[in-house]
Amino acid sequence: MTVLPDDGLSLAAEFPDATHEQWQRLVEGVLRKSGKEVSGTAAEDALSTSLEDGLRARPLYTADDSAPEPGLPGFAPFVRGGRAEGNTLGGWDVRQRHTTADGAAVLGDLENGVTSLWLIVGEHGIPVAQLDSTLTGVFLDLAPVVLDAGPEVASAAGELLRLYEERGVDPRAVRGNLGADPLGFAARTGGEAFDFAPVAALARRCAEEYPGLRALTVDALPYHEAGGSAAQELGASLATGVAYLRELTEAGLSVEQAVFQLEFRYAATADQFLTVAKLRAARRLWARVAEVCGAPGGQVQHAVTSPVMMSRRDPWVNMLRTTIATLAAGVGGAESVTVLPFDHALGRPDAFARRIARNTSTILVEESHLSRVIDPAGGSWYVERLTDELAHAGWEFFQHIEQLGGQAAALRSGRLGEDLAATWAARSAKLAERREPITGVSEFPNLAERLPERAPAPAEPSGGLPRVRRDEAYEALRARSDAHLAATGSRPRIFLAALGPAAAHTARLTFASNLFQAGGIEPVTEGEFADSGATEACLCSSDALYEEQAADVTGELKSAGAGHVFLAGRPAQYTGVDAYVFAGCDAVAVLSATLDRMGVS
Repeated sequence: MTVLPDDGLSLAAEFPDATHEQWQRLVEGVLRKSGKEVSGTAAEDALSTSLEDGLRARPLYTADDSAPEPGLPGFAPFVRGGRAEGNTLGGWDVRQRHTTADGAAVLGDLENGVTSLWLIVGEHGIPVAQLDSTLTGVFLDLAPVVLDAGPEVASAAGELLRLYEERGVDPRAVRGNLGADPLGFAARTGGEAFDFAPVAALARRCAEEYPGLRALTVDALPYHEAGGSAAQELGASLATGVAYLRELTEAGLSVEQAVFQLEFRYAATADQFLTVAKLRAARRLWARVAEVCGAPGGQVQHAVTSPVMMSRRDPWVNMLRTTIATLAAGVGGAESVTVLPFDHALGRPDAFARRIARNTSTILVEESHLSRVIDPAGGSWYVERLTDELAHAGWEFFQHIEQLGGQAAALRSGRLGEDLAATWAARSAKLAERREPITGVSEFPNLAERLPERAPAPAEPSGGLPRVRRDEAYEALRARSDAHLAATGSRPRIFLAALGPAAAHTARLTFASNLFQAGGIEPVTEGEFADSGATEACLCSSDALYEEQAADVTGELKSAGAGHVFLAGRPAQYTGVDAYVFAGCDAVAVLSATLDRMGVS
């Protein structure tokens, strides 16, 4: 009888370990059944997924997928966190965004889980003169305030500092950020960065009088919202941070003081692993910059759930997206997290939406206990490898910007905008082909939904880099359908002709129904074509039944008045069929052309 070691985990210990090669052979067998004859590493490559920035997610990671030593939390290279304690002492800072002078909403948020305020001030938000009334009743020594005032940063900061003094707040207790970001504003508006001299003066005052207050924000959201990739977001933030360090040190601040004055803002998306890796890579990259400058230190991060991923249709699904993004931001080690309300894309969020937004963080921290462990993703072979690969890609883009003359020069020349536009164009193709699905928009849309009505939000700065959304192409199609409904009392329709039994047609009928509804075209599946009110039709069935019936049914549909007949399936030669719809086709082009033929303008 074999005596097994007494390690408490000896079940099946007598069996040999499986090898990587054995796993590959199993994969080869599965692929062979699907018609792919590949072997060895090619089989593994066949299951890999292409990501932006030339990265690939492999189907399996092992201890052989090495990455640099991430260190310990609070120590260089800060991959595992900028603070030794991480977020374990109470979770991350829950930072709510406000664009209007609504003191009741501000107090309501603070009384119900929000721990700091992000105030949009100036022409596109709260008037500087109303900062006092907006913050009435707020304990400024307990609730950090972060300003976002664009070129009005000097007056807005002056007013906030006046409030601190007037209310007797100990300067050592002040926390937050005055939000100066000249290059970020230039990216938004297309103009020159506003004068840095007042910014440097604010930074010097913070360093001398308010040791816990920062003066500058390195906001990477303009590059994310222009369609940039994770690596481009990282590279642009590094280039901006370096530009600010140069300005601050030339203005007389020490390198240590200059580094402390910066807080970085990044987008958190529903791609949880990419978000986790991006935040970890950002700290590693900035640690390298700080080290070269002679002031080693961690990066303070503010993560914001991505506006790009927020849909206007089926907006309640945004609650799920922001939950995943918030989880990723927490796991990634962000010190502060802003959850945009689910109705952010529709206008000014209401009280219910703000409540759900702040409770997202509360549930993850208090009920899911996500902050109890520092860097919970640490040690994952996939996360560590992705962090390393993304760090290299981000550093490469940073060097590209520096070769263009730095962030300001890259913005002025338009080269940065061109790089971001190229990335967005490639992603838009994936969205159009539904290879990147948008639930409730390009997948499983609901034409009967009634969208919540919201008051218009304050206008955003414009004139510079564009603000894109994943749903924009489909939103344009749905808007055409809505206008047609308002004008005629009905939506454009298409007749789905199901051939054979349910087992033969259900899959393609469901596919076609979802596809056409994504463009606001109502599918009709019952009755006869002549009674459907449709002008076009789509055949839905199996390949075998298409061979037998497609030509005859197409002829009957055209005789009944169908001006255009689709077939749900891969392109083939069926008499009378005008076009084919299938997984991977350009859905936006198909739907736009269909609406054109139907006279839906």
